[in-house]
Amino acid sequence: MTRGNQRERDRERAMARSGSKTKTKDDGLTPEQRRERDAKALQEKAAKKAAQAASGGDAGGDHNFTFHKEIRDSALFILRGRGED
Repeated sequence: MTRGNQRERDRERAMARSGSKTKTKDDGLTPEQRRERDAKALQEKAAKKAAQAASGGDAGGDHNFTFHKEIRDSALFILRGRGED
Protein backbone atom coordinates (compact mmCIF):
# COMPACT_ATOMS: atom_id res chain seq x y z
CA MET A 1 0.00 0.00 0.00
CA THR A 2 1.39 3.40 -0.91
CA ARG A 3 1.14 6.39 1.35
CA GLY A 4 0.93 8.97 -1.39
CA ASN A 5 1.77 12.41 -0.11
CA GLN A 6 0.78 11.71 3.50
CA ARG A 7 4.36 12.05 4.75
CA GLU A 8 4.77 15.40 3.05
CA ARG A 9 1.46 16.65 4.48
CA ASP A 10 2.44 15.45 7.95
CA ARG A 11 5.76 17.29 7.71
CA GLU A 12 3.98 20.47 6.60
CA ARG A 13 1.50 20.19 9.47
CA ALA A 14 4.30 19.60 11.97
CA MET A 15 6.16 22.66 10.72
CA ALA A 16 2.99 24.76 10.90
CA ARG A 17 2.33 23.60 14.48
CA SER A 18 5.84 24.35 15.66
CA GLY A 19 5.84 27.71 13.90
CA SER A 20 8.79 29.78 15.03
CA LYS A 21 9.41 27.88 18.25
CA THR A 22 12.95 27.07 17.26
CA LYS A 23 15.55 27.32 19.99
CA THR A 24 18.04 30.07 19.39
CA LYS A 25 20.75 31.52 21.59
CA ASP A 26 20.37 34.95 20.06
CA ASP A 27 20.12 37.04 23.22
CA GLY A 28 22.54 39.65 21.94
CA LEU A 29 25.36 38.60 24.26
CA THR A 30 28.85 37.47 23.45
CA PRO A 31 29.97 34.15 24.93
CA GLU A 32 32.07 36.02 27.51
CA GLN A 33 29.11 38.20 28.57
CA ARG A 34 26.92 35.11 28.79
CA ARG A 35 29.49 33.35 31.03
CA GLU A 36 29.69 36.38 33.30
CA ARG A 37 25.90 36.58 33.53
CA ASP A 38 25.66 32.89 34.33
CA ALA A 39 28.45 33.07 36.91
CA LYS A 40 26.71 35.99 38.63
CA ALA A 41 23.43 34.06 38.69
CA LEU A 42 25.19 31.04 40.22
CA GLN A 43 26.81 33.22 42.89
CA GLU A 44 23.44 34.76 43.77
CA LYS A 45 21.90 31.30 43.95
CA ALA A 46 24.69 30.07 46.22
CA ALA A 47 24.35 33.11 48.49
CA LYS A 48 20.59 32.60 48.72
CA LYS A 49 21.02 28.93 49.61
CA ALA A 50 23.73 29.75 52.17
CA ALA A 51 21.44 32.30 53.81
CA GLN A 52 18.61 29.77 53.86
CA ALA A 53 20.86 27.11 55.41
CA ALA A 54 22.15 29.59 58.01
CA SER A 55 18.61 30.41 59.07
CA GLY A 56 17.89 26.71 59.65
CA GLY A 57 15.82 26.17 56.51
CA ASP A 58 17.82 23.13 55.41
CA ALA A 59 15.80 20.14 56.55
CA GLY A 60 16.78 17.66 53.83
CA GLY A 61 20.29 16.43 54.76
CA ASP A 62 21.32 15.10 51.33
CA HIS A 63 20.00 18.20 49.57
CA ASN A 64 22.98 20.27 50.71
CA PHE A 65 25.43 17.79 49.16
CA THR A 66 23.49 17.79 45.89
CA PHE A 67 23.45 21.58 45.80
CA HIS A 68 27.20 21.88 46.29
CA LYS A 69 27.84 19.25 43.61
CA GLU A 70 25.61 21.25 41.27
CA ILE A 71 27.58 24.46 41.97
CA ARG A 72 30.90 22.68 41.49
CA ASP A 73 29.81 21.16 38.20
CA SER A 74 28.50 24.52 36.97
CA ALA A 75 31.72 26.27 37.91
CA LEU A 76 33.77 23.62 36.09
CA PHE A 77 31.59 24.04 33.03
CA ILE A 78 32.13 27.80 33.04
CA LEU A 79 35.88 27.44 33.45
CA ARG A 80 36.12 24.89 30.69
CA GLY A 81 34.18 27.25 28.42
CA ARG A 82 36.98 29.79 28.83
CA GLY A 83 39.61 27.17 27.98
CA GLU A 84 40.97 26.95 31.53
CA ASP A 85 41.18 23.41 32.91
